[in-house]
Amino acid sequence: MFSKKLLWALAFIFIFLSVMALLTNMPQKKEKRVYNQILETFPYEIQKEFGGLDIVDKRTGKDLDVPNAKVYLIFDELMKKWGKTHIRLAGDTVEVLDDQNRTVKKIKLKNRAEEKYIKEFFDIK
Repeated sequence: MFSKKLLWALAFIFIFLSVMALLTNMPQKKEKRVYNQILETFPYEIQKEFGGLDIVDKRTGKDLDVPNAKVYLIFDELMKKWGKTHIRLAGDTVEVLDDQNRTVKKIKLKNRAEEKYIKEFFDIK
């Protein structure tokens, strides 16, 4: 009834679509040391819930109710948007600002890879 070629073709298509879905929903690569320090002041966090993962606003405690497949992508987009107004690069130091533009934290960058990450991730010129 079904030929082996048809089964192999369906298997290949399934694997190809699965890999493509995985790659498109992967978050951007980060410099862990700098990212973790910035994350401490970031007003959102990812929390585990009964139905999977969700993004929670630390200031209000409100859930954003995003689809599980897009949690990390949306989290990155929120961080980039927040970073436009709250991250400043001064030489080899990253300054994290609060809502009133006061410096909350200073992070000394150790190498060019960390500086490149800050400039590319937060689109700082």
